[in-house]
Amino acid sequence: MPHSHALPDTSRGTTLSRWVIAGFLSGAVSVLIFHQGAVAIFHALAFTSRQPWVMQATAPFGVPQVWSLAFWGGVWGVLLAVLLARLETARFLVAATLFGAVLPTLVAWFVVAPLKGQPLGGGFAPAGIALALVANGLWGLGTGIGLALFGRAPRLTRR
Repeated sequence: MPHSHALPDTSRGTTLSRWVIAGFLSGAVSVLIFHQGAVAIFHALAFTSRQPWVMQATAPFGVPQVWSLAFWGGVWGVLLAVLLARLETARFLVAATLFGAVLPTLVAWFVVAPLKGQPLGGGFAPAGIALALVANGLWGLGTGIGLALFGRAPRLTRR
């Protein structure tokens, strides 16, 4: 009989640490593929002047912007993994997409932007709103896919 738990019954500490590490890695990789891919498409369609995969140094440590985004994508991936761990695959992927579209977007608009001296909500320009929701939603989907594929320990069936 297969396990009915979202997280298998094997060693909980090992499973939780695997889940959290997979959350970080999935979130970071999802920035590079899904998030920046969406930015590239929006840029190619001339919906935004924002460039994808920017290597310009960021303050205060001089890390290239894309690697800074990937790091923060990993941090958000850990939060996503912890908050949504109990959901099964289909619900998990929908929730991960919504999580990505909403939470990082709101934090970027109302916390990060003011700290950087930028207008709230990116000035609420329709193209900027669309880009943020789509790129971050796709990041959430990509993170969810990574977690679904690599974060769960293999399920064992009893005979």
